[in-house]
Amino acid sequence: MIYSTAATGAVGILILFALLLAGGRIGAVLGAVGVGGLAVVLGPEAALIKAGVVVIDTLTRYELGTLPLFLFMAHIFFSIDASRDLFDAAAKFLGHRKGGLAYASIAGCGGFGAINGSSLATTATVGLVAYPEMKRRGYDDRLATGTIAAGGTLGQMIPPSGALIVFGIIAETSIGTLFTAAIIPGITQALFYAAVVFILVRMRPGLATTGERADWGERLASLRRIWEILVIVALVIGGIAMGWISPAEAAAVGAAGALVTAMIRRKLTRAALFNAFHETLRTTGLIYLILIGALIFSVFIGVTGLASAAGELVSGLGLGQVATLILIALLLLLLGSVLDGLALMLLMTPILLPIVESTGLTAIWFGIFITRAMEIGFVHPPLGMNLYIMQGVAKDVSISTIFRGVLPFLASDFVHLLMIILFPAVVLWLPGVLGT
Repeated sequence: MIYSTAATGAVGILILFALLLAGGRIGAVLGAVGVGGLAVVLGPEAALIKAGVVVIDTLTRYELGTLPLFLFMAHIFFSIDASRDLFDAAAKFLGHRKGGLAYASIAGCGGFGAINGSSLATTATVGLVAYPEMKRRGYDDRLATGTIAAGGTLGQMIPPSGALIVFGIIAETSIGTLFTAAIIPGITQALFYAAVVFILVRMRPGLATTGERADWGERLASLRRIWEILVIVALVIGGIAMGWISPAEAAAVGAAGALVTAMIRRKLTRAALFNAFHETLRTTGLIYLILIGALIFSVFIGVTGLASAAGELVSGLGLGQVATLILIALLLLLLGSVLDGLALMLLMTPILLPIVESTGLTAIWFGIFITRAMEIGFVHPPLGMNLYIMQGVAKDVSISTIFRGVLPFLASDFVHLLMIILFPAVVLWLPGVLGT
């Protein structure tokens, strides 16, 4: 070895931060710093050999098949206006209540998140449907934009989640168990957002209006428009949670189901199919490159012993489990305000996971925890991407108004994250019961 010390790893992280903040591409930066660091630690020849092994090992992993299939499912559902149908169904059941369309937006985000797996895409697609309707009904801009921006983060938590797939590969843990563990946190997160809307419209009735109550004929008609989606989501999530099918098999079921649904609705045009394939290949290629770079960087961190040194440092502080996890949460929230969510996960997982495991918690719990921290980064001013996506949808609303609108939901995010820290069973109970 040449310079195999924790200090070398720390210098590598500083260089990585500098390049990311300068606007470098995350995959290229992770890979370049990882290979460069390995060359410093092991020598150029050994560095290239290790990097080559990582590339081959990554591209031949069975779990990677889940990603393009779930992405393809999401793009097909997008082409048949699934987000509009989901929002309309929720609005038929909730629109007559005070703030009903805000509740419907949260439900729509949760439903679309279950077939999409992306925070940004969920915010954009549900926003295009829900915001004009809330605007027409006289909803306050802060409530309308804040609800959709926050609700969009459900796409990262509710299975099938792209972030959880990436974490499962990086941490070498079960993607199926991660999906099962995310169900209760995803549901409680949506309930927390609904509670925020309930409190806001009770404290300030002028923020929202009530609509006409839809009759049961209209409600059932709206459900008939989404029954195929509900069945596919139930098969995918339920099949994984019960252990009947693997995540890769569930992804295949979801993709096939989306194609059949599009054909039944006669919306599977040549252009829609080509676009779904094109976007799936483009996004998959990008994520694969990022994954390879992240895994090379993880090898570099492991070789330098930085993760072990960080664990010893934290242990030396004499903090208990809760205090240690709160300290980690504060670090993630601080970094999440200046770093892209995926970069945050890929950078911090190899360093923080050993520390979390030393407190007695598992990689499954940490996967949900860091994904939740990622979600907060998506709505954390001033760099939260969901806020700017929402401004692109609501062009007549200033970014400062959107910032103010999301603050109550951001407060609920902090409480929800604290709940996950104080009560790990929120994450671990369901996988334990189902034996996954």
